[in-house]
This record gives sequence, C-alpha cells and structure tokens, in this order.
Amino acid sequence: MSSVLEITVKEEKELKYLAKPILDLFGNQKVILFDAPMGAGKTTLIKEICLALGSTDSFSSPTYSIINEYHYPEGKIFHFDLYRLKNVEELLDLGIEEYLDSYNYCFFEWPELIENMIKGNYKRIEIEVVENIRYIRVIKK
Repeated sequence: MSSVLEITVKEEKELKYLAKPILDLFGNQKVILFDAPMGAGKTTLIKEICLALGSTDSFSSPTYSIINEYHYPEGKIFHFDLYRLKNVEELLDLGIEEYLDSYNYCFFEWPELIENMIKGNYKRIEIEVVENIRYIRVIKK
C-alpha cells in the first residue's frame, strides 16, 4: 500500500477544493473506499466529488437506505453507507457484485466488509480528525 496524496484540512468547507485533485488522481478508477470516524466529512467529500463529476442531484447520506444512486453526464454513481450491515451475506443480498462489476462509480463509507470482496485495484481515502483538523490520505490499492 502506498500513499499517493496527503492533505491537511482545517475546516470542513475546504473539502470542496479537494474534489477535482482527487478525481485527477483516480484516473479511471471508480471504486473508492472512504474510511473515517463519524462526522469526519465522508459524505461531504463524496458530495463534492459528485459535483466535480457534473452531477446536479441532491445528495445525502445513505445511512438508512444503504445505497443512494446519483447521475452525472457519463453515467451513474452509487454511494453506499455500510455502517449498519453486519456481515458479507448482507452485502451479497444487496447484489454488491453487480454494482462492483458495473463500471460505475462506487463510493463506500464504512468499507470494512467490502474491502476483501473487491477484485482489482481501488482507491482508499482515510480521514483522521484531530482537534477539528482533518488529515486526508488517498491510498492506491
């Protein structure tokens, strides 16, 4: 695992300026895991990335729905919040393999269950919060 980008963010509103540079790092990599504690800004960063892709949809955390689907000019974006899932069987019941094989963007919050199911490369964004300062690492896997 090698870190490809490390950024320090002092205020959550700065996350919108990271979306485009992060997308540039992704290239055509469309599976991204977001690992961070509650309230760190995962959903906010995903929203900004969706906006940078050209989506004009309304964005929210899929905490209760588990999956939100957004559209952008070149396709679909699937935003997953896996916090409430207990095991891999629940992921399989969602049809997770079809999403992963769809060649659409798949953004995963709380990615512990999904990480071992991903075939091929993906990106991982880790956000650590210390005294309201966010330390963001984009890692290529």
